[in-house]
Amino acid sequence: MDQHTFKHSYKNTLRENLSLTVYNTGFQKCAEGDSWGPAVRDHYLIHYVASGKGHFTCCDVQHHPGQGDLFCIFPGQIASYTADSQEPWEYFWVGFNGTEAKRLMELTGFSTENPVLHYKKDDRLKKRLLDIYRHRGSQPLNDCQMAGSLYLFLGELIQMSESAHPAATRHYGSYLERGMRFIQYNYADSISVEDIASYVGISRSHLYRIFIESTGLSPNEFLSKFRINEACSLLRKGELSVNQVASSVGYTDALYFSRVFRKIKGVSPSQYFAVCQNRQEDSNR
Repeated sequence: MDQHTFKHSYKNTLRENLSLTVYNTGFQKCAEGDSWGPAVRDHYLIHYVASGKGHFTCCDVQHHPGQGDLFCIFPGQIASYTADSQEPWEYFWVGFNGTEAKRLMELTGFSTENPVLHYKKDDRLKKRLLDIYRHRGSQPLNDCQMAGSLYLFLGELIQMSESAHPAATRHYGSYLERGMRFIQYNYADSISVEDIASYVGISRSHLYRIFIESTGLSPNEFLSKFRINEACSLLRKGELSVNQVASSVGYTDALYFSRVFRKIKGVSPSQYFAVCQNRQEDSNR
């Protein structure tokens, strides 16, 4: 990389935030022909082109983003991108995922059929992405600040989409938000999918369709993932036993809690706690 190029990036290896988790963020002024892929990501990755131009290919379709454009790679989607040989781009990016990611991305106007958007305003998006990068770090405070800045960035995109398509963002929104809010406030109690549907005011089958279409998860899967992510936060603090953590997140049966935890996280609660302790010890050395 020569004196006319630079790259600053950050990767987050702890991804347990419930709603939105920043996987990586940064900015780069590319050299001529700098490229990535073809490859896939396990998260959403949005680039904002601040200057220059390049080539972006996804779903076997080539696009040519330039200044003011955003392009998005979706999880599991084969994609590649290359800086122009004459006017290489400078871009800012954020990679993220989470239980709310799919729903929020649908509100932005991005889709696998429409992976490129144009922002015709000022440099506000650049500032939002820089805010995410400035809050980088591995502490809980950093996670909250990065997630907060990511929400503001996505809010800008949603506002832009609402201005262009006022009716498009109302699809299922209020039902889904009410369901998520009920889970957030009551996950520690013995609630069921029927309870969620009753609170929202729709049938269980209707609730199921909304959650699947908006989050990729059934209401029960979303509830389980919410509870297990809350359990992860408690385990990282190291103040409660596994049984106490299970009771705190709505599980009366500690063995069942452990089975659900292993299914979602791939390790048992005690193994997860041990890994967190080792990471904490390494960071203190």
